Amino acid sequence: MDSAVAAARAVAAGHEVTGVHLALSAKPGTLRTGARGCCTVEDSRDARRAADILGIPFYVWDFAERFTEEVIDSFVGEYAAGRTPNPCMTCNEKIKFEALLDKAIALGFDAVCTGHYARLSLVDETPVLRRSRDDSKDQSYVLASLTAEQLRHAMFPLGDSLKTEVRAEADERDLAVAQKPDSHDICFIPDGDTKKFLESKLGERPGNLVDADSGAVLGEHSGVHGFTVGQRKGLGIDAPAPDGRPRYVLSLEPVSGDVKVGNADHLGVTEIDATRPIWPSEQPLSGPTECAVQIRAHGETAEAVAEVADGTVRVRLREEMKGVAPGQSVVLYHPEAEGDLVLGSAKISATR
Repeated sequence: MDSAVAAARAVAAGHEVTGVHLALSAKPGTLRTGARGCCTVEDSRDARRAADILGIPFYVWDFAERFTEEVIDSFVGEYAAGRTPNPCMTCNEKIKFEALLDKAIALGFDAVCTGHYARLSLVDETPVLRRSRDDSKDQSYVLASLTAEQLRHAMFPLGDSLKTEVRAEADERDLAVAQKPDSHDICFIPDGDTKKFLESKLGERPGNLVDADSGAVLGEHSGVHGFTVGQRKGLGIDAPAPDGRPRYVLSLEPVSGDVKVGNADHLGVTEIDATRPIWPSEQPLSGPTECAVQIRAHGETAEAVAEVADGTVRVRLREEMKGVAPGQSVVLYHPEAEGDLVLGSAKISATR
């Protein structure tokens, strides 16, 4: 629905628009499961009908092999290494604004126009990425891995709109997808069972559940890929903690297979190290910089000071955050620009 309205707005603005559906699975399901999954045969048909209504050409581009290599295999590898990846960021970076954009430019198009909820503006001829007007739908976090060059060839027509306004517009334009539910969870795991999916790829890799304080073995598990830092449910520990408090996953050690658990007091993080920084505005941090940081797509932000040393971004938090896992992305926002301007992003490598 969002993509259809974005295309409609591009047409109304006078652009020459071509609709493209990305075939990302070699064996796409014929039907969605409610709001789970995307890029299915049903989605392709919905996109074609929307293109017919808008009077624009429509094509299906097969990126299934590239998607498997860049997104799915990377996702599985990160979990096997004890890290927690964000496949949506990887897909935006490697598929929608690398593979898709490269092909579009080669064919003579100027930009990729998507239904993401984010805004772009120019500062000194350089595009800057900002949060959308609709805070509840903002997707600037999952777009923060894009480079300035990619943003120069991007259009986000929905950034200044509320989701309710976009649905109403889709209905007014007689688009059949007006009431289609948003897709959620991970698109290539339509049943939502990430643990089962990973076990199908990695098999069993037995290890121990270990109390972080005493070192006592509390149980066994079938693989560190079934856990993430901050997880509380599904730990498979029969006996309650001596103090009766819930246990959480504190760290993952893929080499030994140990999953260390403890109470929530141990989850607090005040420093984050992150690698592979990307600066959408082409302006790396210069010395210690006040910023607001976000570590999940729809998570809370926290005030911090960040600086770069030897290619590593070190973030010192004003207040501790919990559930910060290696492999997640930390996105830095400018605190004086109403907190909506993206300064940069990087992959979390360590916490303290």
